[in-house]
Amino acid sequence: MFAEPEFWVAVAFVILMIVFVYVGVHRTVLTALDHRRDRIKAELDDARRLKDEAAKLLADYKARHVSAEREAQDIITSAKAEAERIAAEAKIKMEDFVARRTKTAEGKIALAEAQAIADVRSAAASAAVAAASSILSQSVKGQVADDLLAKGIAEVRQKLN
Repeated sequence: MFAEPEFWVAVAFVILMIVFVYVGVHRTVLTALDHRRDRIKAELDDARRLKDEAAKLLADYKARHVSAEREAQDIITSAKAEAERIAAEAKIKMEDFVARRTKTAEGKIALAEAQAIADVRSAAASAAVAAASSILSQSVKGQVADDLLAKGIAEVRQKLN
């Protein structure tokens, strides 16, 4: 048994373990493991905290995104309504403008028509007066003719104008 190398390896191992226990290596190893455990636990707690913060930030950004989309939709809706209102006002103004222009044109036409009628009447009256004076001056002579002529011309002018 003393000649076997396994025996001497076992004896060296037992002696090494006794030296380790005497020196207190086991306490050092246990302390290092405890510190490592505490550090890992702190890292896990920190990771959980960061995960919770990230989840809160994600929820906040999603809410902001939904709010921004809703606000954009409201802006689009109000812009469309404003455009429709402006188009309706423009249509009403255009119709009013066309109606005023038509009324003005009709007024000018009526005025030109009245002026033409007055010009025709005046020309007709002048022609009638000239014809009457020519006929009366040839058919009637003297003071009676002059009185009749003046009276007739006055009546014709009064009736035609």
